[in-house]
Amino acid sequence: MAISQGDKLPDAVLRRMGDDGLEETTIAALTEGRKIILFGLPGAFTPTCSSAHVPSFIRTKDAFFDKGIEEIICVSVNDVHIMRQWGAATGATAAGLSMWADPASEFTTAIGMNFDVEVLGFYGRSSRYAMIVEDGIVTQLNEETERGVCDITGGEALLETLG
Repeated sequence: MAISQGDKLPDAVLRRMGDDGLEETTIAALTEGRKIILFGLPGAFTPTCSSAHVPSFIRTKDAFFDKGIEEIICVSVNDVHIMRQWGAATGATAAGLSMWADPASEFTTAIGMNFDVEVLGFYGRSSRYAMIVEDGIVTQLNEETERGVCDITGGEALLETLG
């Protein structure tokens, strides 16, 4: 069952490769007592993810911070090395977005956003979504209904929900 607005996020471990090696955190640690944006997408270096979704949050990050968002977190079912390289290649890391890997699709599956496309080699990948989370509770959830587009899950669309 997919996560819904008003639900508490399940806890899971996320990973990334930092300058000093592997870093791990939990969803609980990222969200406790904080107001954040968490967005998920099918994969690093994929066309829509690289040309539309991540750039939309780079463009809107300052406006989100002005509205009380403390961190913008991208989660993808990729390995830590790919996420680090993708964060550098897109400018997301330099812009201050947090790029976290969900390599075994633990979190993605727990929130019911996983899908497979065997012909592309996508197994347990994430549907495209963006959510505002306050103290672990989903207060706004935007989920794409079409593949290959970023119409309602991009930064601008999510920003509109904050008024």
